[in-house]
Amino acid sequence: MTSDMGQPVIVAGVDKSESSLTALRWAARQAALTGVELHAVMAWQLPENVSYTPSDLERDTRSALEHAIEQALGKDPGVPVVAQAVQGHPAEVLIQSARGAQLLVVGSRGHGASTGMLLVSVSQHCVSHAQCPVVVVRDQQP
Repeated sequence: MTSDMGQPVIVAGVDKSESSLTALRWAARQAALTGVELHAVMAWQLPENVSYTPSDLERDTRSALEHAIEQALGKDPGVPVVAQAVQGHPAEVLIQSARGAQLLVVGSRGHGASTGMLLVSVSQHCVSHAQCPVVVVRDQQP
Protein backbone atom coordinates (compact mmCIF):
# COMPACT_ATOMS: atom_id res chain seq x y z
CA MET A 1 0.00 0.00 0.00
CA THR A 2 1.14 3.46 -0.73
CA SER A 3 -0.17 6.76 0.54
CA ASP A 4 -2.42 8.98 -1.55
CA MET A 5 0.78 10.64 -2.75
CA GLY A 6 2.25 7.30 -3.90
CA GLN A 7 4.76 7.10 -1.03
CA PRO A 8 5.49 3.79 0.74
CA VAL A 9 3.77 3.10 4.04
CA ILE A 10 4.00 0.87 7.08
CA VAL A 11 0.74 -0.80 8.12
CA ALA A 12 0.10 -1.62 11.79
CA GLY A 13 -2.77 -3.80 12.99
CA VAL A 14 -4.55 -2.42 16.05
CA ASP A 15 -7.17 -4.14 18.22
CA LYS A 16 -6.89 -2.19 21.53
CA SER A 17 -4.86 -4.95 23.21
CA GLU A 18 -1.62 -4.01 24.94
CA SER A 19 0.24 -6.15 22.42
CA SER A 20 -1.17 -4.19 19.50
CA LEU A 21 -0.35 -0.88 21.20
CA THR A 22 3.24 -2.08 21.62
CA ALA A 23 3.27 -3.05 17.93
CA LEU A 24 1.88 0.37 16.99
CA ARG A 25 4.66 2.10 18.94
CA TRP A 26 7.25 -0.10 17.22
CA ALA A 27 5.72 0.66 13.81
CA ALA A 28 5.75 4.41 14.53
CA ARG A 29 9.46 4.30 15.44
CA GLN A 30 10.20 2.35 12.24
CA ALA A 31 8.13 4.82 10.18
CA ALA A 32 10.10 7.71 11.70
CA LEU A 33 13.42 5.97 10.95
CA THR A 34 12.48 5.27 7.34
CA GLY A 35 10.54 8.48 6.69
CA VAL A 36 7.28 6.81 5.67
CA GLU A 37 3.63 7.24 6.57
CA LEU A 38 2.04 4.94 9.15
CA HIS A 39 -1.38 3.41 8.53
CA ALA A 40 -3.03 2.15 11.72
CA VAL A 41 -5.71 -0.36 10.74
CA MET A 42 -8.50 -1.75 12.92
CA ALA A 43 -10.97 -4.27 11.51
CA TRP A 44 -14.62 -4.52 12.45
CA GLN A 45 -17.29 -7.09 11.73
CA LEU A 46 -21.06 -6.91 12.06
CA PRO A 47 -21.97 -9.55 14.66
CA GLU A 48 -25.09 -11.62 14.26
CA ASN A 49 -28.13 -10.84 16.42
CA VAL A 50 -26.88 -7.42 17.45
CA SER A 51 -28.78 -4.19 16.98
CA TYR A 52 -25.75 -2.25 15.71
CA THR A 53 -25.84 -0.83 12.23
CA PRO A 54 -22.73 -0.92 10.03
CA SER A 55 -22.35 2.85 10.36
CA ASP A 56 -22.53 2.58 14.18
CA LEU A 57 -19.85 -0.12 14.25
CA GLU A 58 -17.61 1.75 11.83
CA ARG A 59 -17.97 4.95 13.88
CA ASP A 60 -17.30 3.12 17.17
CA THR A 61 -14.32 1.30 15.65
CA ARG A 62 -12.86 4.54 14.29
CA SER A 63 -13.29 6.17 17.70
CA ALA A 64 -11.61 3.20 19.43
CA LEU A 65 -8.78 3.31 16.89
CA GLU A 66 -8.19 7.03 17.35
CA HIS A 67 -8.15 6.50 21.13
CA ALA A 68 -5.66 3.61 20.75
CA ILE A 69 -3.40 5.76 18.54
CA GLU A 70 -3.41 8.57 21.11
CA GLN A 71 -2.85 6.10 23.96
CA ALA A 72 0.11 4.48 22.19
CA LEU A 73 1.67 7.50 20.46
CA GLY A 74 0.40 10.58 22.30
CA LYS A 75 -1.07 13.69 20.75
CA ASP A 76 1.97 14.27 18.51
CA PRO A 77 3.14 10.90 17.16
CA GLY A 78 6.05 12.43 15.23
CA VAL A 79 5.05 10.69 11.99
CA PRO A 80 2.05 11.01 9.68
CA VAL A 81 -0.59 8.52 10.89
CA VAL A 82 -3.64 7.52 8.88
CA ALA A 83 -6.39 5.78 10.90
CA GLN A 84 -8.38 3.20 8.95
CA ALA A 85 -11.43 1.35 10.30
CA VAL A 86 -12.14 -1.43 7.78
CA GLN A 87 -14.97 -3.94 7.69
CA GLY A 88 -13.91 -7.58 7.53
CA HIS A 89 -12.05 -10.34 9.30
CA PRO A 90 -8.89 -8.91 10.92
CA ALA A 91 -6.44 -11.20 9.13
CA GLU A 92 -7.92 -10.53 5.70
CA VAL A 93 -8.23 -6.79 6.35
CA LEU A 94 -4.55 -6.60 7.31
CA ILE A 95 -3.40 -8.69 4.33
CA GLN A 96 -5.39 -6.48 1.96
CA SER A 97 -4.31 -3.24 3.68
CA ALA A 98 -0.65 -4.27 3.45
CA ARG A 99 -0.64 -4.91 -0.31
CA GLY A 100 2.20 -2.80 -1.61
CA ALA A 101 3.24 -1.73 1.89
CA GLN A 102 6.85 -1.58 2.95
CA LEU A 103 6.05 -3.52 6.12
CA LEU A 104 3.14 -4.99 8.12
CA VAL A 105 3.42 -4.86 11.92
CA VAL A 106 1.16 -6.84 14.26
CA GLY A 107 1.14 -7.77 17.93
CA SER A 108 1.68 -11.30 19.10
CA ARG A 109 -1.54 -11.38 21.13
CA GLY A 110 -4.83 -9.59 21.05
CA HIS A 111 -8.46 -9.70 22.07
CA GLY A 112 -10.31 -12.86 21.26
CA ALA A 113 -12.65 -15.50 22.63
CA SER A 114 -9.83 -16.56 24.89
CA THR A 115 -7.09 -14.08 25.68
CA GLY A 116 -4.49 -14.03 22.95
CA MET A 117 -6.22 -16.52 20.69
CA LEU A 118 -7.45 -14.12 18.00
CA LEU A 119 -4.30 -12.17 17.22
CA VAL A 120 -2.08 -15.24 17.48
CA SER A 121 -4.01 -16.68 14.57
CA VAL A 122 -4.12 -13.27 12.86
CA SER A 123 -0.36 -12.82 13.19
CA GLN A 124 0.28 -16.34 11.92
CA HIS A 125 -2.03 -15.75 8.97
CA CYS A 126 -0.29 -12.47 8.17
CA VAL A 127 3.17 -14.06 8.33
CA SER A 128 2.01 -16.81 5.98
CA HIS A 129 0.04 -14.72 3.48
CA ALA A 130 1.23 -11.10 3.40
CA GLN A 131 2.99 -9.95 0.25
CA CYS A 132 5.36 -7.74 2.25
CA PRO A 133 7.66 -8.36 5.22
CA VAL A 134 5.79 -8.88 8.51
CA VAL A 135 7.05 -8.02 12.00
CA VAL A 136 5.30 -9.69 14.93
CA VAL A 137 6.02 -7.65 18.06
CA ARG A 138 6.01 -9.81 21.16
CA ASP A 139 4.54 -8.73 24.47
CA GLN A 140 6.87 -7.08 26.94
CA GLN A 141 5.27 -9.04 29.79
CA PRO A 142 6.95 -12.24 31.05
